[in-house]
Amino acid sequence: MYIYLIILVLLFLASLRQVNQYENGVMFTMGRYTGTKFAGWRLVIPIFQRMQKVDLRVKAVDVPDQNAITRDNVSVKVNAVIYYKVSSAEKAIIEVEDFRYAISQYAQTTMRNIVGEATLDELLANREKIAERIRDIVDKETDAWGLKVSNVELKDVSLPPDMERTIAKQAEAEREKRAVIITSEGELAASKNMAAAAETLSRSPGALHLRTLQSINDLSSDQSNTVVFAVPIEALRALEGLSEFVKIKKNPQKNIEEEHLA
Repeated sequence: MYIYLIILVLLFLASLRQVNQYENGVMFTMGRYTGTKFAGWRLVIPIFQRMQKVDLRVKAVDVPDQNAITRDNVSVKVNAVIYYKVSSAEKAIIEVEDFRYAISQYAQTTMRNIVGEATLDELLANREKIAERIRDIVDKETDAWGLKVSNVELKDVSLPPDMERTIAKQAEAEREKRAVIITSEGELAASKNMAAAAETLSRSPGALHLRTLQSINDLSSDQSNTVVFAVPIEALRALEGLSEFVKIKKNPQKNIEEEHLA
């Protein structure tokens, strides 16, 4: 009697299956789907029933490097990571043989197709948009498998070495172009300011002389040994008139005779 009781207890314990909080158990009775079991201890009759547990947590699938050719015929290598979770345990088991392998393969194919529709510049500048397109397509297709794709991230885009050098030269040329433009704009603004200052000085009598005196004052503190100083033409004319006046004062008689002869 005790032997039969022990056998029954052992059979009962052998029939118990634990379903964790993050899992669902898909129950099959004699090969037919008969329900989904949730967290807790569940009784599974040996031989007649079988339960397959499915993890409902978010999973990350690393999509390996994929060789693709962009729309402008540039060969690139792209890898990505896909985040998804099982939304329907029974569909994930019944509708597809191995949903992990299936979603990885479909993501690889989709990524190659989407990269082939974009140019290299679009791929480098709009990685988030391209990743979003991949997510939408994969999520729509895998919805029938009971899967929900939450995010797709492009991890790396590798270019051939010669293309990397070409892009580096292009970027350097663009920086030089911006530097030349900025320099020319500065020179243009400086020339406009100098023209406006020259016009202001020409309209004000004596302003040029004041500016000259200011320049002399600035040079007085300079330690330079040689100074080249440009004298305004007005100052030279003033000196010429002064020299003529001195000559008249020294030889008044000669000047009178010259006036009579004239």
